[in-house]
Order: sequence, then structure tokens, then C-alpha cells
Amino acid sequence: MVELLNLEMAAARQRAKQAELSLKQAKTMLDDNHGLAISLALCSRIRAGQARAKAAKRRLLKMVPPTSAH
Repeated sequence: MVELLNLEMAAARQRAKQAELSLKQAKTMLDDNHGLAISLALCSRIRAGQARAKAAKRRLLKMVPPTSAH
């Protein structure tokens, strides 16, 4: 059971990291001047990337058992 949780957490961390990397790449591309159509597409990609990164982080946080503060 613990091994399955570790595997799921590793996969969730990987998804979060990949979403953040994709977001960073899109933001870097937006800094280059490619024209309006490309910029609009990149803005859409950035918004989608932000949503994926947030969702991946939320899933990861749900898997991490809360620590007890005694």
C-alpha cells in the first residue's frame, strides 16, 4: 500500500513539474515577438498550463497525509 502511494506521489510530482516546465516555455516564447496570432495562442497555452499546474499541485497535496501537530 505504501509503495502504491509512493508511486502515485511520484507520478503527481512529475505531472506538476511537467506542467510548470511547459508553462515556463510558453512564457519564454511569449517574450519573443512572433506576432499577434502566435501571442494569442501562447496566452491560451499559458492559461491552460497554469490550470494544469494548479490541478497537479492540488492532487499532490491531497495525497500527502497531513502531519499531526501534537
